[in-house]
Amino acid sequence: MLFNSYEFIMLFLPLTVAGFYLIGRSGARRAATAWLVAASLFFYGWWNPTYLLLLGASVVFNFTLGGHLVRSRSARSPRRRALLVVGIALNLSSIGFFKYANFFVDNVNLLTDTNYHLGTIILPLAISFFTFQQITYLVDSYKGLTEEHSFLNYCLFVTFFPQLIAGPIVHHSEMLPQFARRGAVRLRSSDLAVGITLFSIGLFKKAVLADGIAAHATPVFAAAESGMTMDFLTAWGGALSYTFQLYFDFSGYSDMALGGARLFGIRLPANFNSPYQATSIIDFWHRWHMTLSRFLRDYVYFPLGGNRRGRARRHANLLLTMLIGGLWHGAGWTFIAWGGLHGIYLMVNHAWRWLTRRTRHADSASSTWWGRRLAQLLTLLAVIVGWVFFRAASFDGAMRILDGMAGLNGVSLPAAVSYRLGSLAHFLASVGVTFVPGGGKLFLQTWSWIAALGFVSLMLPNALVLLRRYRPTYDRVEALSGADALRPCGPLATLCWRPDTRWALTVGSLLAAGVLALSQVSEFLYYQF
Repeated sequence: MLFNSYEFIMLFLPLTVAGFYLIGRSGARRAATAWLVAASLFFYGWWNPTYLLLLGASVVFNFTLGGHLVRSRSARSPRRRALLVVGIALNLSSIGFFKYANFFVDNVNLLTDTNYHLGTIILPLAISFFTFQQITYLVDSYKGLTEEHSFLNYCLFVTFFPQLIAGPIVHHSEMLPQFARRGAVRLRSSDLAVGITLFSIGLFKKAVLADGIAAHATPVFAAAESGMTMDFLTAWGGALSYTFQLYFDFSGYSDMALGGARLFGIRLPANFNSPYQATSIIDFWHRWHMTLSRFLRDYVYFPLGGNRRGRARRHANLLLTMLIGGLWHGAGWTFIAWGGLHGIYLMVNHAWRWLTRRTRHADSASSTWWGRRLAQLLTLLAVIVGWVFFRAASFDGAMRILDGMAGLNGVSLPAAVSYRLGSLAHFLASVGVTFVPGGGKLFLQTWSWIAALGFVSLMLPNALVLLRRYRPTYDRVEALSGADALRPCGPLATLCWRPDTRWALTVGSLLAAGVLALSQVSEFLYYQF
């Protein structure tokens, strides 16, 4: 079931919320928990009931193994560590089979000139997210950080529908204590108000903004895959359209997940914090898909040695971690290239920081307004180049887009534009710009979308900042980005959310616009990962 669907918004969500609080009013906390688990399983099974068996088997296996690790934590034996390794390996093998088996076989066939075939393997919905979440549970159990003995509570931890499909990836200690607190099943008007606000903002981002600009990204990448060459503005139009489509799609989902969880009084960790406003690639990964970044740091980068074994080893660990992160996103060499590219970005960023500290010029450029804007522009440019590989179905398609972005195929404008440029059109023609018939309306629509969404993502405060007084996430907003998080609610205090008539009308308008845009429902991009 999709968040952006009539059956979810009109039936499933209100019925699940009402049932949870009606059952909880009698003090039957376990019954309310069971209701929420049953609703979450129904939500997952709506897509394909068969894969409920896989989800159920994964839950039973990891709960059993985690319980054993908790009970035997006083015994520091090699056997206990071996059980953890086996548990992690079996979890990863399930992802490996469904997600990478055909990718592996295809590459073996290419290298050995064979023709092995496994048949079509359908990727179970959310397998990466619920598997990673349970790996964190096993590791925390091994370290003695969990005390969970209730199978029902564990089922809720894994299957809680707001974050089941595409995250955020949560730790056991972040969610279940909230359900266990006194008054957890008592209805609070503030939770409903904050939850509806976040959900409405997220729905508007997805259904109106992301799906709206998608029509200007998909045809460009499809044309590149078919072999067409791209001129400068067409290539940049497609790349920027996808850059904003992906952001508003995934950040929209994350806002909807936060809002859906808050309707039950649960605060999930933040997953997005205006990543396109980052002033470095390091800063970008502190803001983009934050819970995945945390997982890769804690369960890949640190076990590899992190930065404890010198700068050379640190850079190698960064590169390997990002290559794994790229492979996690998809079984394709373009995803691996995207991960490797960000690994190189991070290596360069860390090397630059080390060099500036050595020469006593640390943060001198970024301390000025112009320095910060230049750093932001360079960071965004690097991210956009990476998104081309992330979106393209092949290296050939990606390179056609990048060739166009580099201006190797010239610059062209619709002829209709030249009529409005006056004498400037003659100057542009003299420097090599060509004017082609048709396409004026599409050109105007594409760049209008890019300008509007660029302004929103680069200049405006995000939903977490607007609602920071009501603590919309498990983490405090101040801790996410320091003092910068406070500024939009200082001089621009009128923007900040409060439960009043003005914001009620605003949220109602966003929700109505999102619902009216659901005539052509589209899946969230991260569902495929």
